[in-house]
Amino acid sequence: MIFTTFWFVVFASVFFPLYWLIRVPQWRFGAVLVACFIFHAHFAGPAGVLPIVVLGAAAYFAGLCRRRWVLAGAMALSIIALVGYKYTEFLSRQIVGLFSQAWAEQVDQFRLEILPGAPPLAISFFTFEFVHYLYDVYKGGKSIRSPFDFLAFVFFFPPLVAGPIKRYEQFIPAFHQGLRTTTLDDVKIGMLRVAWGYFKKVVLADNLTFFINYCEPRYEDLPIEIRWQVFLAIAFRILWDFSGYSDIAIGFARMMGVRLPENFNWPYLAGSIQDFWRRWHISLSTWIRDYVYIPLGGSRHGPWRRVLNGLIAFGLCGLWHGADWHFMFWGIYHGIGLAICANYRTVLGPSGEALGEFFAKNYFLSALLTFAFVSVGWLYFFYDATRATKMLLLLFVPTLDL
Repeated sequence: MIFTTFWFVVFASVFFPLYWLIRVPQWRFGAVLVACFIFHAHFAGPAGVLPIVVLGAAAYFAGLCRRRWVLAGAMALSIIALVGYKYTEFLSRQIVGLFSQAWAEQVDQFRLEILPGAPPLAISFFTFEFVHYLYDVYKGGKSIRSPFDFLAFVFFFPPLVAGPIKRYEQFIPAFHQGLRTTTLDDVKIGMLRVAWGYFKKVVLADNLTFFINYCEPRYEDLPIEIRWQVFLAIAFRILWDFSGYSDIAIGFARMMGVRLPENFNWPYLAGSIQDFWRRWHISLSTWIRDYVYIPLGGSRHGPWRRVLNGLIAFGLCGLWHGADWHFMFWGIYHGIGLAICANYRTVLGPSGEALGEFFAKNYFLSALLTFAFVSVGWLYFFYDATRATKMLLLLFVPTLDL
């Protein structure tokens, strides 16, 4: 975790007092840009910085140009870069390898020759923000004229690694407001939010990780009640890990007077799958809605097309988390859950309406079922389908031979 490294502690100890001491907004702006460059250069290295600079420059100048074919080309460039860095090995081995192992090895060798060994730091988040900016300009939104504003939007360090995913229309005014006025309340609220995030990440999530890692190799030999504890630990580990990271990012930004959007809103209290995705990783779910689901047609072309669009959107959402089939499976699993949740009243007719009314009157039950659905999904998020299915079945039977 970047925020727990000794280097970052030193970096933050120097940067934040300096930021608070500087009173001139323009000088604060310069200090932030320098700090963001140092942060990104340290953790990404030259091989990670250069591709983002190239993609960012393409996005910035395409936004100034505003010609639709230029904007579309810059979007395509960002997506191609993401696929090239993050998914080439997966595609070569899993897709090309189905036809020819020799071809797959050639593609993989070509990847290793032209790309560094690891994707640039946070390339998924950079790509999403570039695509959001270019698509909004493509649809008639304002361009970012100032190159310094664009650099701040791209490289602002608190949400750089794990979000929230920023929208430039919201971020740039909030950033300038922070430069002009950072109050003592901002600093105090930000510090408390950072402390809460560290507590969730380091104390809660990391200790659950130790517990899970200890139990995983001997899972089949554990008593059923301990297996259930592992099952619940997996669900709460990802919640506290991810939301803790978001809390830290939001808190550090607030210490500069910048208000980032909330990213989690008690998702395990959701009363439906739809409600869960309004509460979980909000910046990602709204991005998938606005830049994948709606451009595919959304719900405008009938129920079957709506379901298909949802499955495609969530399949891509799953792959965004990692280049493996179990991530796609997890995304499609949620896509199916959302389709059922959105359509069961209509499909089942009066019985569906009665069932919907029952769930509305029994919120605790609907929240419990939603949590169970989400928690089962986490098994398929972290493990391949065979392993996840076996772990799930072993919650109910002492032994199992598959």
